[in-house]
Amino acid sequence: MERRRIGSLSVSVVGIGCNNFGARLDARATAGVVHAALDAGVNFFDTADIYGATQSEVFLGQALRERRDEAVVATKFGMPLDDAHFGASPTYVREACEASLRRLGTDHIDLYQLHYPDETVPIAETLGALAELVAAGKVREVGCSNLSLDQLRAAKAAAGEHPAFVSIQNQYSLLAREVEHDGVLGACTELGLAFLPYYPLANGLLTGKVRPGEPIPEGTRLSLMSPERSVHWLSDSFQAKVGALLEYATAIDVPILSLAFSWLVSHPEVASVIAGASSADQVRANVAAVTGIDPAVRETLDELTA
Repeated sequence: MERRRIGSLSVSVVGIGCNNFGARLDARATAGVVHAALDAGVNFFDTADIYGATQSEVFLGQALRERRDEAVVATKFGMPLDDAHFGASPTYVREACEASLRRLGTDHIDLYQLHYPDETVPIAETLGALAELVAAGKVREVGCSNLSLDQLRAAKAAAGEHPAFVSIQNQYSLLAREVEHDGVLGACTELGLAFLPYYPLANGLLTGKVRPGEPIPEGTRLSLMSPERSVHWLSDSFQAKVGALLEYATAIDVPILSLAFSWLVSHPEVASVIAGASSADQVRANVAAVTGIDPAVRETLDELTA
C-alpha cells in the first residue's frame, strides 16, 4: 500500500479510526480489526483518550502487543474525560501523555495530537510541554485537530525552532468541504502539515449502505446515533448530494465507497484517510476502495458536491 509522510512518520494512505474500539467493539473484536489491518498493509491507527471512555487505547494497545513495531500509533488529548481532566496546560499535557502511554502499553506515542484548541492556555505553553515529551522520547511527532488557519499560523510561529505541529486533523469528505474554503487545506504546504480527514465517509453516508428515502440499516453508525446528531447527517441537502453521487457511481460502475476514498487520496495534502471499521471484512473493503481517479471523474465529483 502507498505510504505518505507525517513529519518523520511513514503512514499508509488508508488508516484505521479507532473510535469503535471500546464502544461498539470489545477487546477480541478490536484485535480482529487491528490484525486484519496490519495484514492488509495498514499501519496507521488513530485513537484518542476519550474514545470508548479510555478503553480504545487499552484495547488497541492489547491488540498491538506482539506487533507494535508494525504500527504507527496516533492518539489525542484535551477533550474532557471528566470535570477535572481536560485542556492543554503543560501540567495536563504531561499527565495525559503518561496516562495514554500506560493504557496503550507502549513506551512512545508516534503522533500525539491536541484534540481541540484550549483558548485558556497560550499555544506556546502547550507546544513547550509537547517539546519536552519529544525530547524525552515519549512522543515522536506532534499534531493537532480542529484548529483554524489563524490558530495554525500562530502555533507555527510559537514553535520557533522547537518541535511544531506536523499534522492537522479536521473534517473533510465529499459532503464536508469547508477546509477548502477556510484556508486550512491550502495552508498545509505553507506550514509543513499533513492533512488527516476525519469523518471521511460522512458517518456512513458515503459507504453505499445508506440510501435516500430508505430506512437506515441496523448496525450502521447512523442507526446508533442520537436523533439530535443524526438530524444533521440526514438533512435534505446531504440526502440530495448522496442521491446524486449514487446515481453517478452507478453510471460509471464504481462503488461510492471507492469514489469517497479515492477522491480524498487524490489530494496530495492528505496523508491518510482514517476510517472506522467494525470487522476484518470492512477493513479489507476500505483498503480495496482506494484506486487511481481520472481527472474527469474528480471534476464531476467536485461539481456534484461543491
